[in-house]
Amino acid sequence: MMNNKALSYLGLSMRAGKLVTGEEIVLKAIRSSEAKMVIVAGDASANTQKKFRDKCGTYKVPLVIGFDRDSLGSSIGKETRVVLAVTDRGFAKMISKQVGIMSEVEYIE
Repeated sequence: MMNNKALSYLGLSMRAGKLVTGEEIVLKAIRSSEAKMVIVAGDASANTQKKFRDKCGTYKVPLVIGFDRDSLGSSIGKETRVVLAVTDRGFAKMISKQVGIMSEVEYIE
């Protein structure tokens, strides 16, 4: 799974300090317009997916629902992660290009 370029870019953005993780921190990044893209694990609860779908829709932040919590966590060198926000426009653009050609992603807005 780690050979996926989008996940590799997530790791790069984490090492560059351009990625935040954790539900409250991501919500804060969305509200403050820091978040350029939000990624929610495909195996997150329906409640969590709806919360971020609504919040991202309100603040016009691109949202990706896909992958699973284990692959998101391992891509950034952490334990399982359910929600991530990329805070750099360049990384967000690179990731969205890769996400557009993948089958593991079920929802892109």
